[in-house]
Amino acid sequence: MASWKSLVALAALAMTAAGFGASAQIGLPSVQIPDAARNLPPLPDVVGEPLIAVGERLDRLRLDRITALLRAHPDRVELDRNDQPAVRGVLVATGVDAAMAARVAAEGFAMIDRERVDGLDMEILRFRVPDGQSLARAQKRLQKLLPGAAVDADHLYFTSGPGGALPATALASGTAGSGALGLIDGGVAAHPSVAGRVEQRGFANGAPSASRHGTAVASLLVGSGSVRGAASGGRLLAADVYGRDPAGGNATAIARALGWLAENKVPVTTISLVGPDNRLLGVAVSRAQGRGMLIVAAVGNDGPAAPPAYPAAYKGVLAVTGVDAKGRVLPEAGRGAHVAFAAPGDGVLAATAADATDRLRGTSFAAPLVAGRLARHYRSPSIPAIERAVRALMAEARDLGKKGRDKIYGHGLICADCAGR
Repeated sequence: MASWKSLVALAALAMTAAGFGASAQIGLPSVQIPDAARNLPPLPDVVGEPLIAVGERLDRLRLDRITALLRAHPDRVELDRNDQPAVRGVLVATGVDAAMAARVAAEGFAMIDRERVDGLDMEILRFRVPDGQSLARAQKRLQKLLPGAAVDADHLYFTSGPGGALPATALASGTAGSGALGLIDGGVAAHPSVAGRVEQRGFANGAPSASRHGTAVASLLVGSGSVRGAASGGRLLAADVYGRDPAGGNATAIARALGWLAENKVPVTTISLVGPDNRLLGVAVSRAQGRGMLIVAAVGNDGPAAPPAYPAAYKGVLAVTGVDAKGRVLPEAGRGAHVAFAAPGDGVLAATAADATDRLRGTSFAAPLVAGRLARHYRSPSIPAIERAVRALMAEARDLGKKGRDKIYGHGLICADCAGR
């Protein structure tokens, strides 16, 4: 994790420069690859297994699910040049002017659409891959044609905990208003714990549409009653980036969602989704930070040897790992220098439908607990207030593992009394 000084410096820089997101090693997406109905199976029981075996097992499962996704939706999904799942036949870019767009059009890259994201003061352009070319080949060509722009595939991002669609389920509703927290995930069901306090918007086909994962994370943020969130009774702006689209959860959708939240002056946003480094998403994250937004993200469940997952690994994002009831890190949790804090991630009581609760496992469910506690110290976007807020959160942390900050627990455990324990 970057220190609070780095957070302040990054945010200030993003206010005055276009800035690309921090580049780093590209990692595989989370093991939570959805099937055609996005009914995600639970994580395998890896408790007690040696860490090497955990990594091998999760890696096999991740690759199997990538294969299953490609077979289920060959018309919507394909692999990019780094073997990462992305939207088929589409490349995305920002930092492209009209002359540049015309130049690449002459090379066969027709522009699908151009959208301005007002909350981030950026434009997103989508280009169609030329006929007869693979995404991987076209990606390489377009990057060479637009060396000064942020060009990438429209990568897919997946939940870092079990989820699934909730067909024919009523959506939570309400007016969020000033000071609301932000959530980028699936849609939120009308569970009593969040009744009247969730305002939703869709950023994918069929969105907003209720999901198990989005409902769970929302309840852990602002739930009250049978499920008590870390910011219990608060209000929430929830962006559904999945809907009913097999290629939902893409970088473009997340960037647009960040713009909506920034436009509504959200101070703290939770993203319990993971995937590869993406140049467009990196710009969007940087721009949101430049407007004073603090982003809290799950490190993912790809195992201790997996490369860092994004957006958690972007500079300035507060990456959260999960621990069990004894304060031990989940064996499937990601690790690395970017880890900022730990929170309960096993046996976490959360809403899972309009009329149901369950105890869940995964780093997805640790992230909102940290975000909710952070929101107590950071109630509106203000770059000068970032230092004080992050320091206050660090003061709450209970040191775990090696003394001081480490690559497993970060600064330590937050919200130990949360999770319905």
